[in-house]
Amino acid sequence: MTGEPFRAGHGLGAGDAADRDGGPPARMTDKPTTRATLLPQPYLLFLGDSTEASFAKTAFGLSHWAPERCVAEFALPEATVTTGLPSLSPAQAYAAGARALVIGVANAGGYVPDCWIPALVAALEAGLDIVSGMHTRIGSIDVVLEAANRLGRRLYELRVPPDNIPVATGRKRSGRRLLTVGTDCALGKKYTALALARAFAARGVPADFRATGQTGILIAGGGIPMDAVVSDFEAGAAEMLSPDAPPDHWDVIEGQGSIFHPSFAAVSLGLLHGSQPDVIVVCHQPGRTTMAGMQGYDVPSLEETVELTLRLGGRTNPAIRCGGISLNTAHLDPDASARVLREATETTGLPAADPIRQGPAFERLVASCLGLPA
Repeated sequence: MTGEPFRAGHGLGAGDAADRDGGPPARMTDKPTTRATLLPQPYLLFLGDSTEASFAKTAFGLSHWAPERCVAEFALPEATVTTGLPSLSPAQAYAAGARALVIGVANAGGYVPDCWIPALVAALEAGLDIVSGMHTRIGSIDVVLEAANRLGRRLYELRVPPDNIPVATGRKRSGRRLLTVGTDCALGKKYTALALARAFAARGVPADFRATGQTGILIAGGGIPMDAVVSDFEAGAAEMLSPDAPPDHWDVIEGQGSIFHPSFAAVSLGLLHGSQPDVIVVCHQPGRTTMAGMQGYDVPSLEETVELTLRLGGRTNPAIRCGGISLNTAHLDPDASARVLREATETTGLPAADPIRQGPAFERLVASCLGLPA
């Protein structure tokens, strides 16, 4: 079954989604955004034929930030990545309690390869609904739609923006905002925003994580898929995502792409202008030298990224500042991680931390973002 985009109060062709098994979503205040609170849960995470972890970031994000909603993973024989969850077939996962297969892949272009289709049909035949954050609508794939209709299964499309997004006004909104930005794509902007929102809340600071991609939407329970918004409305969507709030409240906004990336800078700039961040945190992966998928384009330095982001962001918020640097050091041992963090601080004069490793360095980054003494 399919039809219109999944939003608050209804599924794709199914009004009773709220009656399905599910768990509580992460805290997300109500607003007119794409919602993921009514999805059937828990999930079987589909890894497709992924051979690079960066392309399976939806699966990795859900398994890390919402493990209670994940039963197992399911991959094609060609796949070489794993989240560490049990590997189950769709039928086994259904028997273990799963009620939806989530496409855990975010490939370039968001397309559904032909080799996935038998696996998606198998999931429907096993009793699972399908949740997709791909640009390709799974309801547009005839064999998948036919199987869903025949079996009474539901197809949920997350990468659909809400209706009636306005053109941005540029009006200064109340409340405080932090935006994670990157030297490149897929290097930790979402993880950084989630970690900071959690750290703010732990300090008693009112804060909400604002999701801008399909993985964040699944984790948070709502948001706007910014890369599915028409460019003229990108900044307006960011204003909608982060409306007026109490003066002491922080919206911690998940960044997208990079203003330096030849393919995706439009999304990044619209999000920067519309978010009007008071604080940015620059995210980077040490050792990455070439822009993702763009041979011949070097990754910019931390200093370049801070300078250009502040200059462009100052157009809608002249008071914008950089709170610090977030480094993805998952590929480094503890000593090497400490060394690159120290070097980043020496180079930029800003606190640097790995938000997943936490520790004193992360506490200094949190304090800097909040404008507090370290």
